[in-house]
Amino acid sequence: METNCTVTPKPKSLKEFFKSWYFWRPFLGIAIGGLAGFLYYFFIGCTTGTCPITSTPYGSIIMGGLFGFLLTSSPCTRCK
Repeated sequence: METNCTVTPKPKSLKEFFKSWYFWRPFLGIAIGGLAGFLYYFFIGCTTGTCPITSTPYGSIIMGGLFGFLLTSSPCTRCK
């Protein structure tokens, strides 16, 4: 069975790690997810204070960052 998947070796030094997608992909996912969480809080958020996640910007940013991390580091996106 032939696949079109290429597996890159893991970085060996710290300098290579910070230049590789092993670092940048989850980092960007967390940053974009946190921004999306804040925008959700700002434009849609809960005004009564009864919603535990969207009533404060901190909860929205943390949940957005968590979702961004889970989307970018999903094992389903890796080669089999």
